[in-house]
Amino acid sequence: MKKLIINGKIVTATDYYKADILIENEKIAAIGKKLNTDVDEVIDAKGAYLLPGGIDPHTHLDMPFGGTVTKDDFETGTIGAAFGGTTTVIDFCLTNKGEPLKNAIKAWHDKSVDKAVIDYSFHLMIGEINDEVLSELPSIIDNEGISSFKVFMAYKNVFQADDGTLYRTLETAKKLGALVMVHAENGDVIDYLTKKALAEGKTEPIYHALTRPPEIEGEATGRAAKLTELTNSQLYVVHVSCQDALEKIAEARSKGIDVWGETCPQYLVLDKTYLEKPNFEGAKYVWSPPLRDKHHQDVLWKALKSGELQTIGSDQCSFDFDGQKSLGKSDFTKIPNGGPMIEDRMSILFSEGVKKGRITLNQFVDITSTRAAKLFGLFPKKGTIAVGSDADIVIFDQNVERTISAKTHHLAVDYNAFEGMKVTGEPISVLSKGEFVVKNKAFVGKAGKGKFLKRAKYGEQLDINQEVKILM
Repeated sequence: MKKLIINGKIVTATDYYKADILIENEKIAAIGKKLNTDVDEVIDAKGAYLLPGGIDPHTHLDMPFGGTVTKDDFETGTIGAAFGGTTTVIDFCLTNKGEPLKNAIKAWHDKSVDKAVIDYSFHLMIGEINDEVLSELPSIIDNEGISSFKVFMAYKNVFQADDGTLYRTLETAKKLGALVMVHAENGDVIDYLTKKALAEGKTEPIYHALTRPPEIEGEATGRAAKLTELTNSQLYVVHVSCQDALEKIAEARSKGIDVWGETCPQYLVLDKTYLEKPNFEGAKYVWSPPLRDKHHQDVLWKALKSGELQTIGSDQCSFDFDGQKSLGKSDFTKIPNGGPMIEDRMSILFSEGVKKGRITLNQFVDITSTRAAKLFGLFPKKGTIAVGSDADIVIFDQNVERTISAKTHHLAVDYNAFEGMKVTGEPISVLSKGEFVVKNKAFVGKAGKGKFLKRAKYGEQLDINQEVKILM
């Protein structure tokens, strides 16, 4: 089915221009003006921005944690993502020590198949390195198309790996062409501080932040960067929340070390005082790393502007306030870590970033889509508007205003972390591979339409394999 989008303003990471887009066989077939062709549907974008579909490189859907499971699965989570302008998510596949990695991958395929409404892929957690793990990794990269590994430096006795495991993962990734991701916090020190706080009767949500100070994130980030230098490998630091971690990333990059940094919308607009809300409301804002003092926000915005941070993930990991977050009413360490961020990721960055002059429109596209596509082996199939790329297109109204609320979001979770926040700019319609998922702010997609994406190795770009047809 051929579609033609007219009267839109195309925005990529590098360009801004008025042109029409011809869609055929799930791809962008041509870009130009006054395209003379028979089509089945003409879509009038009416002066809206035409953006490449967002890529969220950091989600946790249908994930077990803290004796419960995230409220949003691959169906409700990807529906929320689509309404927010995201057309691809990369979820974290958790592994169990002593079990074959292929078992974890199968479990994540079982969670996602026939549920996702947009395309998706997986990062693979590495919790241990031994002969069995090493023997599986080449096939996982080459055959499964999973070319990024996650190592936790926190959550002692749950997810945390030791420095030897991180070192060998970096070493192996360099040989095999994978990108290593780290949750950078010093889990051993956090374990000591949390036990000390509980022994002193400090059980409220605010102590989640006070036992995970920014210095601990900075220390772990610096340690991971140093191990990356020693192995001449590549590193991606997830959910950077503070100046301490950012300084270590900037220092490493200035030395030519291949280190990348991601932040999240919650660290750009929320601060530590939210954990002090009365009546246990602070539990809604418990995630790791925790929210920081407000001055860190300006530092993170400047890093996005300067390029010291390159991407924004949601770290979507939603738990109901009633029945899940409430598990920790008498002990902050039992509050499931995480929040619902996937739907508002792009609107918040546009409203607080582009509209307020903190970043440019082209940077917005790069941060929300293009850079992640390049880092995680999806470019130029995803992450841009170009002939031959997948027709993942967001029709975005830059002027519409709305107030974020759980009453109007499309997730299953019972609260919104950004409740009451006013934003400017919103996706009106969203196409995934040329088919509407959201049309005029109404869901028209279908569970199972989203497909698993096999990704290229780190540093390798995918071929578009289609004749160029740009007609201006």
